[in-house]
Amino acid sequence: MTAPPRLNGPLETALYADDLDRAARFWSEVIGLTEIARQPGRHAFFHCGDQVLLVFCAAATRIPPRPDARLPVPPHGADGPGHFCLSASAEQIPLWRDHLESKGIKIEADFTWPQGGRSIYFRDPAGNSIEIADPVIWR
Repeated sequence: MTAPPRLNGPLETALYADDLDRAARFWSEVIGLTEIARQPGRHAFFHCGDQVLLVFCAAATRIPPRPDARLPVPPHGADGPGHFCLSASAEQIPLWRDHLESKGIKIEADFTWPQGGRSIYFRDPAGNSIEIADPVIWR
């Protein structure tokens, strides 16, 4: 049996909230996280140590990307598929893709972000959207 490629650890954690303004106030004012991006009605993102906390409005994130989307991030949502991201070095990502495909797991998306760093996306058995990404996607 071949051992799986090495992982560095989590990069993102996703939570869901219907009221993003209330959630953003909680995570920034109560918990003390720094907000790094917000799209009203869709999401608020926060630095959380070496990770990023993603707070999504599930109704918005369930909408699939357009066929011509530049960054085809697969859809996810709180009462359906969730999302979790693991960090791996740039050198490990192609090894992970090969490993996953060798196990019969379909890769839904594989792309390089505009700021650099590659991500691959696939589903766990429960239907959750799982990502393995080079941590430079957030630098």
